Amino acid sequence: MAPDYPERHGIDLPVARRIASPLLWLIRDKRRAEPDAAEWTRMGLALLKGDPLADRVVDYFSQVGHREGWGEMEIAAQGRWHELAPDSAVRTLFSHCTHAPGWVDEDAMARGAKVVARSGKTGMRILRDFGLMAGYQASAINQTLVKTGALEKGAQRRVAETTKWWMDCTAEGGLTPGAAGFNTTLRVRVIHAMVRERLRQREDWDAHYLGLPVNQLDMQVTWLAFSVMFLLGQRVLGVPVTQSEAADVMALWRYIGWLMGVDESLLCGSEQEGRVALYRNLLSQAQADGTSIQLARALMDEPLQRYYGDFQWLRSHWDKQVHLSIIRLFIGSEGMRALGLPGWVVPWYPMVFTPCNFLAQSVIRLFPGGRDWLARRGRRAQEEMLTILFGSARPDIIQLAEH
Repeated sequence: MAPDYPERHGIDLPVARRIASPLLWLIRDKRRAEPDAAEWTRMGLALLKGDPLADRVVDYFSQVGHREGWGEMEIAAQGRWHELAPDSAVRTLFSHCTHAPGWVDEDAMARGAKVVARSGKTGMRILRDFGLMAGYQASAINQTLVKTGALEKGAQRRVAETTKWWMDCTAEGGLTPGAAGFNTTLRVRVIHAMVRERLRQREDWDAHYLGLPVNQLDMQVTWLAFSVMFLLGQRVLGVPVTQSEAADVMALWRYIGWLMGVDESLLCGSEQEGRVALYRNLLSQAQADGTSIQLARALMDEPLQRYYGDFQWLRSHWDKQVHLSIIRLFIGSEGMRALGLPGWVVPWYPMVFTPCNFLAQSVIRLFPGGRDWLARRGRRAQEEMLTILFGSARPDIIQLAEH
């Protein structure tokens, strides 16, 4: 009897295997990378699993009312979750997340945050062009974005909000209970659960093919984009990352993934484990379709909606071409065609920028305090970009009134 998992699981396996194959060059035990029957079934069933703690919060909101529920979220975010009623699902969520797992290494996470800061604007470009844009080739995941009005909301705002959350999480002390990164992560986690419930009830949601909205396997690949793909992209674009630094970044994102509600069994403790997980996950994903082209073209023009101020037209169009050249490097000509992006683009920016970036970073790292200086400089560049993304608006994550 065939396992009862969604049809999308491995539906484009030959194409997916070709796209994922470059990862095998980076995996030491290539035989281990191939999922056996039991692992393949486990992955398929993960497409049917949500986030029980956050899902219970959504059920609780339906009982007490959304205004009351979000009010409890604000009380809990102030560290006063213990004041809530014992049967409050919000209290349960915050109580659980306030007590970190035993594997959490705060020193490693602090070092990992500095590695992220040191990536500067390069790190932001990796997440946008390698993580987000390349990810649009996974068409089944796109259904959640399209059906929740992502196109109407606008790519520029989505990029801005995601960047703000990323910076909150990677700020010094940002993941301490009560800090911005911690609170925002739990807030987004609940919103994901609300989206899951809303889409699950829609008549046009094809659960037989897609599985559960915002399911565990799709959450894992998003987490892998922020961790494994981020590390790989840094090195490709000339930012040196040692094995010990990569381990620190993985420690940081393992904890963030746990806070976000990714099942512990899907979180990886090392970069090598993460590469194996990424390879397997990519084999599962359905490939590009019309939604991929819709989302990709919107993201392609995203720099034109940024708030540069002086020389707005020149700077916005320059950044658009920079992003396209980076995308071309990561996804190749076939990926560009699949996403409906210009076929004439060549990876000119990485060809010029990567050697210069690698040389500068390598030399500065040799000086006493050089790495800390690069981290401070990189963080300033990220903060400046956040201002460009939000303009005069107050940087914030997803207004509660919209939900």
